[in-house]
Amino acid sequence: MFTISDSVHINAPIERCFLLSTNIELVGRTLGMKPIEGKTTGMIVGGDHLLWAGWKFGFPQMHESFITRYERPTYFQDTMGRGRFKRFQHDHHLFYMDGRTVLNDKIRFTLPLSWIGRIVAQTILVPYISRVLRRRMQLLKKVAESQEWRRYLPEEIHAEP
Repeated sequence: MFTISDSVHINAPIERCFLLSTNIELVGRTLGMKPIEGKTTGMIVGGDHLLWAGWKFGFPQMHESFITRYERPTYFQDTMGRGRFKRFQHDHHLFYMDGRTVLNDKIRFTLPLSWIGRIVAQTILVPYISRVLRRRMQLLKKVAESQEWRRYLPEEIHAEP
């Protein structure tokens, strides 16, 4: 099993950061994929299911995600239902520290095909997923710390300072 972790400090309220983390449009921007089945717009909540589709490494990809844990505003987990991985699970932890929100993500995955899968994961997928995770974190930070967050969250959240 491979594990990738990353974190970012965001100068924004934890609730805003959590909701942005669950926004399907923002997730799609970093994945380069589109949801085609299940919930396809808005923000995910516990029990939701999404089927993402797109092209990666020159091949069509499908990745089904289930939101298997949801503890707003501090944690949620998505788990793969079907896709190219043998197992894929993504934990999203948020906490407030020193006046900032800390977003800490951990991805665990395995590939099929025994030793061939391990070589592909180590040489190609670990570096690729690490870059995608870093890009996601930087996008969330940029959106949460600017006025851009207002485009992605419901009106009732706009009353926040």
